[in-house]
Amino acid sequence: MTDDSVPGTVLLLDAASLWFRAFHALPESITAPDGRPVNAVRGFVDMVASLITRTQPTRLAVCLDLDWRPTFRVDLVPSYKAHRVLEESAAGPDAEEAPDALGPQVNLILEFLTAAGIATAGAEGLEADDVLGTLAATERRDRVVVVSGDRDLLQVVADEPVPVRVLYAGRGLAKAELFGPAEVAEKYGVPTDRPGPAYAELALLRGDSSDGLPGVKGVGEKTASSLITRWGSLEALLAAADSGDTDLAAGMRAKLAAAREYIDAALPVVRVVTDADILWSKSDDLPTEPVDSGRLDALAAELGLENSAERLRKAMARGR
Repeated sequence: MTDDSVPGTVLLLDAASLWFRAFHALPESITAPDGRPVNAVRGFVDMVASLITRTQPTRLAVCLDLDWRPTFRVDLVPSYKAHRVLEESAAGPDAEEAPDALGPQVNLILEFLTAAGIATAGAEGLEADDVLGTLAATERRDRVVVVSGDRDLLQVVADEPVPVRVLYAGRGLAKAELFGPAEVAEKYGVPTDRPGPAYAELALLRGDSSDGLPGVKGVGEKTASSLITRWGSLEALLAAADSGDTDLAAGMRAKLAAAREYIDAALPVVRVVTDADILWSKSDDLPTEPVDSGRLDALAAELGLENSAERLRKAMARGR
C-alpha cells in the first residue's frame, strides 16, 4: 500500500475537474468505431481505475456540479466565473463554455459509472466543491481522500474527526501531490493550527482569475501568506486594519480598506459549503464487480474502450 492507501478509505472525486483534465490530456483522435471522440471517457475511466488501485477504497463517490455557478455566489461576487458563461439561462444553471467534443462524452462517462455501480453525488444549486466539502466534513467513520485539480479544495484537509487528505491532480495523476494539514501549512505558509480555513482566506486575498475573483489589489500569494500567518486569521487581520494598528503597514491598511466590500462578500464565496443536502444515485459502497456487467461490456464495445473497462473491472476486484 502507498501512504494514501489505508483500510477504511472513502474516495471522493471531483468529476468535472477530472474529466476536463482527461479531455485535454488525450487527443480527440481517440474515437469510437463510429467516429465519436471518446478521449475524455477513456481518460476518466482510466483515472478512476488507477485511483481505486492506488487508494484501495471501500467507498467511492463521484461528485457532480448540479450548478457550476451557484446563484448565492454570483449575488455576492457578480464576476464569479462570469468569463466562463457561454449562455445565460433564466430557467436553470447558465451554460458553461466547454469544448464541443466534451459535452456528449460526459453522459457516456455517467453511463460507465452506472454500469459499474459507482455512486454519483450532487446537491441542488451547488457545485461539486460543496458536495466534497460536505462529505469530508460529515464523515465520521472512514479516512477521506479527495481527488481534484482545484486548489480551492485544500481547505478541507483535516486530521479530526477522521483524516481528510487532498490528492491534488492539477498537473495530472502522475504528478499528483497528497496534502494533509501539515503539507498545506508548509507549502502555503499558513498557520499550522488551522491550515484549511487559513488557505481559503489566503485564496480570498490572493484572488483567482480562473474563478473570476479579483483578490485584494497589490496582494499576491506570498503577501497573503505572510498576512494570514502574522495575524493568525482574516478576522484578526481586518480587526487590525480597522483599528489602525500600526503593526500593520499604513499602505496595507489602505489596500484592505479599498477592498473591504469585496472581502466581506467573497468569504462565503470562497469557502465550500459543509452542510449541503446530498442527492445520491446509489450507496457509495464500492462493489467488487460491476453491477451491470452486460451493460458495461456493451458500452465498452460500442465505444472501443474494452481495455479501459477491463482495467476498471480489475481495479474494483483488486481493491477489496
